[in-house]
Amino acid sequence: MSLENEINAKKVVQHMMQHDLFSQWLGIEVLEIKEGVSKIKMTVRPEMINGLGIVHGGIAFALADSAFAFACNNRNNLSVALDTSINFLKPVHVNDILIAEAKEIHNGRSTGLYHISITNQIDKEVAIFKGTCFRTNKNLI
Repeated sequence: MSLENEINAKKVVQHMMQHDLFSQWLGIEVLEIKEGVSKIKMTVRPEMINGLGIVHGGIAFALADSAFAFACNNRNNLSVALDTSINFLKPVHVNDILIAEAKEIHNGRSTGLYHISITNQIDKEVAIFKGTCFRTNKNLI
């Protein structure tokens, strides 16, 4: 990837984060952006816990979904989720630090396929997310 493409990818994600109030509420921090790749993290807060005393599955899903969105949109081609799925592997608890890393598996003209791995602060994989996006051929910025 060229330096220019990397700079543009970071600008797109910065723009997305500025307007993404939900990712801001989650407390997401962007760690790395490259074309078709993103790595983000967040810390689990008490209000994210479900009635069973573990993190609500929607929180892990939302973190992965944000990583997915940053990876599939960072070429400045507005892309939306077409199909997603998640597998929960281990429970997540308050104060866990979650890292979601999205990697592009396929970059097609009209669709893209991404694998997102979520790990905790001790590098244990807690969830796996797969997302397929649809490319609109419209610019984000």
